[in-house]
Amino acid sequence: MKYREEKDSMGIMKVPENAYYGAQTARAVENFKISGKGLPKEFIYAVCEIKRGAAIANRKLGLLDEKIADAIVLAAEEVIAGKLDDQFPVDVYQTGSGTSTNMNVNEVIANRACEILDGKKGDKHLCHPNDHINKGQSSNDVIPSAIHISAAILTKNNLLPALTKLKDSLLMKEIEFKDIIKIGRTHLMDAVPVTLGQEFSGYRTQIEKGIKRVEIGLMELLELPLGGTALGTGLNTHKDFGKIAIEEISKNTKLSFRQADNLFEGIAAKDGVVNFCGALNTLAVSLMKIANDLRLLNSGPRCGIAEITLPSLQPGSSIMPGKVNPVIPEAVIQVAARVMGNMQTITIAGSSGLLDLNVMMPLIADTLIESIKLLTNASISLAEKCVDGIVANVDRCDELVEWSMALVTPLALKIGYDEAAKIAYEAFNRKMKVKDVVKEKKILSDEEIKEIFDPRKMV
Repeated sequence: MKYREEKDSMGIMKVPENAYYGAQTARAVENFKISGKGLPKEFIYAVCEIKRGAAIANRKLGLLDEKIADAIVLAAEEVIAGKLDDQFPVDVYQTGSGTSTNMNVNEVIANRACEILDGKKGDKHLCHPNDHINKGQSSNDVIPSAIHISAAILTKNNLLPALTKLKDSLLMKEIEFKDIIKIGRTHLMDAVPVTLGQEFSGYRTQIEKGIKRVEIGLMELLELPLGGTALGTGLNTHKDFGKIAIEEISKNTKLSFRQADNLFEGIAAKDGVVNFCGALNTLAVSLMKIANDLRLLNSGPRCGIAEITLPSLQPGSSIMPGKVNPVIPEAVIQVAARVMGNMQTITIAGSSGLLDLNVMMPLIADTLIESIKLLTNASISLAEKCVDGIVANVDRCDELVEWSMALVTPLALKIGYDEAAKIAYEAFNRKMKVKDVVKEKKILSDEEIKEIFDPRKMV
């Protein structure tokens, strides 16, 4: 491989000849050989949204030459379009401020801007990663802003539509199953009848409430500490820079970002992210409950509950022919477990805002984006590959209702709790239906038995 030399404040570094990044990125790659994984591209794109908005703001304020600003904007847009995805090799586990990634982006945009300006990579007189790309900014305000921007974009454009799709799928099954009577269960034991539609209405409502929680949490992510530079002081930037840059970011992303009320809080603390992750965690809890319920209701096909049948997607065993497993719900519960673990990671990371700067921001960015993407894809899969294809096994539902001892519950109003309990135990021990025991003992007339043991009047 051929190399070129680039220089930073600590000296000369060799950089691959075709690389757009420079000395500081090369130094970071050498120092942080930890996970072999870079930060998500969505986060890199968010940093580039900031660089794009910053160049326009500095141009409007007369602080940046128009040609250089235009070149920076074009270079940033190329990165956002995915044209330079291979130019961001810095490991997730790096300096806690994310300075290495900020400089990685600064160098890539600067060197690409040099080419746009008919120069060569590394010509810092033409376009400088600090003096031009990072003008009016600090890693202190860029990285937390990029965390919010990337998470907000993914949530608005991906997660919320996916959750809406899942909610709609559950609603369709709720309507389809509204008249199917089945036995309810508490403690995994037989309880009074419900309709299958009522059970699905509970799932649908869980997702509806999850959407509202995410939307409320999203409001805090729309606050950006951009313009705070070092610690929140606004040092080395124009007083109007932050607001103008944020206006440009909002215009380009079609999201209503605003400058944080307190720039010091926005840089030192990550409470807004922790709060938002709480909504994601609750959503993971909901998805795990729904997925596990679907697995239980589908269990069988002959020796389980089998009140519903999930779509058959693939063979379920390498040794048992004909076995089919609930693979999508199983994938979903694994996603939920991961997101719950990520919540703990972000809780620890969020509490690491020691004094004036959080020093776990790359970890927060990576973990947060992973959770949003996992929940998005899991919700779509659950809706399209599972819920949409669920079939109710009506005969099985009827059979279990008929055999349930819980049908004795309305009888307690007629003969009292204790006597009704005796009937239930006798039905169980003699392997009889409750109503048949009542009929045998002539406790009620045939008309009363028909009236009391009608499951439709119990739901």
